[in-house]
Amino acid sequence: MGLQWTDFILFVMLFILFIGVIAFNRITQTHKVYLAFHFVMMLWPLGQFAVKLTDYPDVQLFFINMSFVAMGMLGPGWLLFVFFLTGRAAQLKVSRILYYILPAAICVVGALWNPNYQFMSPVSGSYLDRMYGPLFWLLVLIQFAYFFTALMSMFHTLKTVSSINQRRQLATALIGMFVLTGFGLLDVLVNVLLAQWMPVIPGLLALGILLSDLCFVIAIYRFGMFDILSMAQRDIFEHMTTGIIVVDENGKVLEVNKGASPFVQSVKGETFEMEKFLAPLQAQGEAYEFLYRYLHHPYEKMQMEFSLQESAGRHVSIQISPVLDDRRTLLGRIITFHDVTELRKLVVEMNRKNEALHERNLELITIQEELFRVNQKLEQMAVTDGLTGCFNRRYLMQQLEHEVLLNMRYQIPFAIFLFDIDHFKQINDKYGHLVGDEVIRSTADIVRTKLRRTDILARYGGEEFTIYLPHTNREQSELLAERIMLAVGDNWVDAGTEKVHVTISMGVLSESSEDLRFDDPKEYLREVFSSADSALYKAKNEGRNRVVMAR
Repeated sequence: MGLQWTDFILFVMLFILFIGVIAFNRITQTHKVYLAFHFVMMLWPLGQFAVKLTDYPDVQLFFINMSFVAMGMLGPGWLLFVFFLTGRAAQLKVSRILYYILPAAICVVGALWNPNYQFMSPVSGSYLDRMYGPLFWLLVLIQFAYFFTALMSMFHTLKTVSSINQRRQLATALIGMFVLTGFGLLDVLVNVLLAQWMPVIPGLLALGILLSDLCFVIAIYRFGMFDILSMAQRDIFEHMTTGIIVVDENGKVLEVNKGASPFVQSVKGETFEMEKFLAPLQAQGEAYEFLYRYLHHPYEKMQMEFSLQESAGRHVSIQISPVLDDRRTLLGRIITFHDVTELRKLVVEMNRKNEALHERNLELITIQEELFRVNQKLEQMAVTDGLTGCFNRRYLMQQLEHEVLLNMRYQIPFAIFLFDIDHFKQINDKYGHLVGDEVIRSTADIVRTKLRRTDILARYGGEEFTIYLPHTNREQSELLAERIMLAVGDNWVDAGTEKVHVTISMGVLSESSEDLRFDDPKEYLREVFSSADSALYKAKNEGRNRVVMAR
């Protein structure tokens, strides 16, 4: 076998390793990166072998370019793969990846363009022998820069890790990088620099690629470089308290963890029979529907809670989820068992407490409503007179202080009526206090019927009353006062066998909007009531049962 077959043999061996990694490993994200890198490495020996099979310069140039494209991508491929190898893949953003690939990509473009044969030129019209220009040496220099950066990154990570197994993984990969770098230097030295004085040795770089790849594959199988995640997933699966059974589309058990043993006794390879499992469980009629859906609707997600007979008061929740491929074909199902006994107890206890809390809330609402009614009554009692239901003097004065300020600000006319019942003492002395109280109450009721909603009727004291009338001028107040006096005069109060005739005397003060000027509302009100009281006194002196206007 001639030396020209060396590169082909090395390519075949690399291809076998490529297939082996795919066949015997789960394809993780790191595997994908490695396989892409491995594929690029395979192109170098393939191109070096294929160029020797043809005498056409254009075809030779195609295969040579393919080899150097693969060579140009070795450096950035190693560097990017080191990020995955050292657990720093999260740092690889798109912009950063482009930044790392850019120098090699520029060199590859220069090699393919080959301006004025600055990268390489054929000897005697054939690319079997080649002369290399400055662009070739730039490509070589950049490749060694990539390898040097990757080596430094590996050395740094090797110093920081504490796991012996991980240190061995990195050390093995590091040996592979040294091997590849060494054979690359040897290939450049022997087959390029010393080509005029030494015979060409084919396959040097391809051999370095194969040996470095072997180091890496050894790391895969001996130290489980890519199995950390799988091991972690397996460990989590085995130690979960939730029971898990994975079955295929026919119900055959593919995986079962220890957490399922308290609920079901099943081993890998057996057929899981849901009907047999549900038979001893207490779930009333709902169990039949659950079983029917399990048997006839395998694409549905299902969940149900059961009570275990062998353990009184123990409850288990069963969940079933289908496993589908990209074409929605059923591959199997995952059955989980979760002990919800404590959760069920907590729910029952919480419901009991919620019911007690609800009853307590109803009691509090009842008490609150009663307090509201009592407060309303107290507020009403605080501002009203108990005999007549009119406002009391305290409320009247508070309201008037506020009202007169508004009247002054907005120039609103108002009137004050001050009246009392004529000869009330004689009525009390002759007929008694009960009749006197009825006279006061009846008089207040009659007066109230003649007032507007905005008017304020207050018991000023004893048989004396006050009326505040906003938005009322002098003429309006005179007419209303006469109407009230006449209405009261038509009133007769029962006093046993007799009827008591009631009249009132009234003093009226009317304030127009132009006259409202004061500094102290309290002092002003004292003057107002003094004027109204003087008018009332005058009405009494003039014979009672009459209205006298103040001022």
